[in-house]
Amino acid sequence: MLLAVVTLLMTASVSAAQTSDSGIPAGLSPSMATSLNNMHMAIRRNLIESAEAMPAADYSFKPTPQIRSYAELLGHVAVANYYMCSMAKGEAMPVMQNFERTITDKPGMVKVLGEALAYCDGVFKETTDANVNQAVKVTGPGGAGQTTRGQVLMFSTTHNNEHYGNVILYLRLKGIVPPSTARVQPQK
Repeated sequence: MLLAVVTLLMTASVSAAQTSDSGIPAGLSPSMATSLNNMHMAIRRNLIESAEAMPAADYSFKPTPQIRSYAELLGHVAVANYYMCSMAKGEAMPVMQNFERTITDKPGMVKVLGEALAYCDGVFKETTDANVNQAVKVTGPGGAGQTTRGQVLMFSTTHNNEHYGNVILYLRLKGIVPPSTARVQPQK
């Protein structure tokens, strides 16, 4: 029993060091809207700091030829943020550019990623407990349907976290400590 408890605590500690420094109590609230916003703000910080941490020369880096370059990965995240947050807000996508294919340089990608996340900031901040369950239309490769504003925003945060996991790999392969880990490591 003691071994199981120690293993659980060690696993949680390692996981926290890899993903976020905010912790569960700081991110969650009895308010669904507040929790969604807090989770968005935590991952947006990790994404922006990661975009800034990678040297410009490594924006074309691909761990294997079959996957996206670092710039393409961040471009995908930017487009996805506009896509999902516009659906949550119930409006057309404000930007119709495929950043994954058109922006390859660091300054350009940091800018468009920041703009996409800032657009989502507004949508998350406008989300309240009164409108979190508002019905919204969703569209995608599988067709169209309906869900709630909160569900789309939860999916957006999950998508950002999923790709932050990819970002961590790219950074680590280049010898860079991911921002979320760097913030919790003791200063030397």
